[in-house]
Amino acid sequence: MIRTLPALFALLLAAPLLAAPVGQQTLFNFVRPADVVKVATQDASLPQYNAEQTPEGEVLRRITFNPAAEPSLVLSPQNGVWDWSQSSAMSLRIQSAMDWALTLYVKVQSSDGKTLVSRIDLPAGPAQTLLVPLQANSPLSQGMKAGPPMPITVDGQRVMLAGSAGEIDRSQVVSVTLSMIKPVAAQSILLERFGVQDSEPVLKAAYSELVDAYGQSNRARWPEKVSSDEQLKAAAAKEQLQLKGWLAEHDKAALDKFGGSTKGPAFEASGFFRTQKRDGRWYLVTPLGHPFYSLGVNTVTPDNSQTYVAGREWMFGALPKAGEPFDKYYGSGDNRGGNGADAGRGFNVGRWYDFYGANLQRTYGTEGFDQARWLGHTLDRLQAWGFNTVGNWSAPQLGDADRVPYTMPLSIIGDYTSISTGIDWWGGMPDPFDPRFAMATERAVAIATRDHRDDPWLIGFFADNELAWAGPGDDAKSRYALAYGTLRMTTDVPAKRAFLKQLRDKYRNEEGLSKAWGIHLAGWELMEDPGFEPPVPNAEHPEIEADFQYFQKTFADAYFKTISDALKWHAPNQLLLGGRYAVSTPEAVASCAQYCDVLSFNMYTLTPQDGYDFAALRALDKPVLITEFNVGSADRGPFWGGVTQLAREELRGPAYATFLKQAMAEPSIVGVHWFQYLDQPVTGRLLDGENGHFGLVGITDVPFQGFVESVRKSNLAAIRQLGREAEKAKAAAGSQTQ
Repeated sequence: MIRTLPALFALLLAAPLLAAPVGQQTLFNFVRPADVVKVATQDASLPQYNAEQTPEGEVLRRITFNPAAEPSLVLSPQNGVWDWSQSSAMSLRIQSAMDWALTLYVKVQSSDGKTLVSRIDLPAGPAQTLLVPLQANSPLSQGMKAGPPMPITVDGQRVMLAGSAGEIDRSQVVSVTLSMIKPVAAQSILLERFGVQDSEPVLKAAYSELVDAYGQSNRARWPEKVSSDEQLKAAAAKEQLQLKGWLAEHDKAALDKFGGSTKGPAFEASGFFRTQKRDGRWYLVTPLGHPFYSLGVNTVTPDNSQTYVAGREWMFGALPKAGEPFDKYYGSGDNRGGNGADAGRGFNVGRWYDFYGANLQRTYGTEGFDQARWLGHTLDRLQAWGFNTVGNWSAPQLGDADRVPYTMPLSIIGDYTSISTGIDWWGGMPDPFDPRFAMATERAVAIATRDHRDDPWLIGFFADNELAWAGPGDDAKSRYALAYGTLRMTTDVPAKRAFLKQLRDKYRNEEGLSKAWGIHLAGWELMEDPGFEPPVPNAEHPEIEADFQYFQKTFADAYFKTISDALKWHAPNQLLLGGRYAVSTPEAVASCAQYCDVLSFNMYTLTPQDGYDFAALRALDKPVLITEFNVGSADRGPFWGGVTQLAREELRGPAYATFLKQAMAEPSIVGVHWFQYLDQPVTGRLLDGENGHFGLVGITDVPFQGFVESVRKSNLAAIRQLGREAEKAKAAAGSQTQ
């Protein structure tokens, strides 16, 4: 029970407050305030007498954030500035006064106007000391997308280490602001000491020995967590019995050998996968002529789960030494690519370790990785769980087994020019007007199709992956980032020459362009200069937007036509499955529909309809494949639940079912592919530090049983639905012939 003043007044005078952590410099105490710090509020209340004693015996002071756009509490020096140059973190004793977690923002500002911002997910429960690093800091700086759960206990006290982004002059700090964004009802927190301290001991405590000998998190427990080799082997033996029963059910299903439904009227059998629309619905059609709904899994591979250990060995509790068992699973790499995915990331080069490979050896009891056994076991799993497609980024040998249809990427790499659109997560946009792009495409397609051009098990090829067709925001400059980025280039860039030619052909002279765009262009050579910045599209000058749209469509046409022509030459029977869009523009999607057999999207949303306007897609009249989706949680080891993170593991199965059900309800969607087969490493994958729990299987190769059972149920329901629709089509066809 919380007690308030004046009942606590005597207690405050008689009882000492909880001791401050060692090394903390207290600047202000909310319970015993002094005129050393200015305290101001906006749309928030901080009554003078509202100290409260918590059930744990601490005395703190309440502040309430009222419903408003951004209610806030601002702390600033009474005179001058704070010099925090000798400290590494701001500290604040804080507690949620609610029975639920709260999201707060902390902004530290220096006299030059620069700011450092932290988002704080404040849990319900006892108080903790919040530390906000005074230099940009995030889990990425420690090599991983998401950090370990907070708060942690250090020297007997709960401590919460925040991430921070931005930059300040630590010797000239002028304010600290606590705020909420649009609370729908009044929300309260409790505060006590405010000051600065060294955050290095807490950082070390938070990240030390995160990972055990099996590659699992040491920060949590869960049902599938492994504590011994014997447990691993027992889990594998139990799973084999389950798989045997499930596979027996699969063998009785009314499916052709490729997974197409045999219950309805057949399509024309071409010997290869193809697409066809019937009665308003798009279908993938198997080589034997049966309707097929692609239920796939991405990254089904044993060699994508390594994590860097170089320089951060202290994060791992039991790495093998040289000569010890499992020391063969070390290797080395370098992922300093300079792309957006590398920004702010530490520990991305040097020695790595493969916990998954070591766990497979422990499970199989073999010397080294038994590839044949892994392949057979994995294919058994996919079929038993109701999947019928090996998705992108997977081991090629899975497709070679002639058991499950598969897809392949066309990764076009070369020395062609690239153009920045502001995201550049995996790099700049390839310039399709550059002759070197056509050469690189020809080479990539020739290599990819060499052993697969006549394979009936291949569904098709993807045209690269998640290119940056647009910028990172929702404004016009992001929408037309490709046009802006091109005009900023020099005239030795083929795409810029193509854009300038488009404008010259349309306007003939600079006067015509100046009038259409509402600018004063003294000469064409001014547009040729690097860094030229065109105006923002506006209603008074509609030709700006029209010109941008025309160029971006021409750009996309050149890109997709180049790939389509190469694939038709090298593998005329195989499908081109689109560009796996993460961001896109209407021009890019329309061009893809023009030159590709399928439109493909990576959608990290709870339903497909949340990811794109399907009315617009239906107007293009092309089948759609959702090539990545997932839902995750942070309670099974890895600390990140992905873009669509759920509160707990038990919610993942129903979310999968909802996504698949909504996909089946959309007649243009011909399949969905889950990302991914395995959980990512706790300390981050080599590529970009992602450490998500959204796998079907953990790093120990033990499936997440409840989720897998739910996924299997949903997949089998989808296959049965496809069969029922086929039977209805057969019945309808029969009645028409009578």
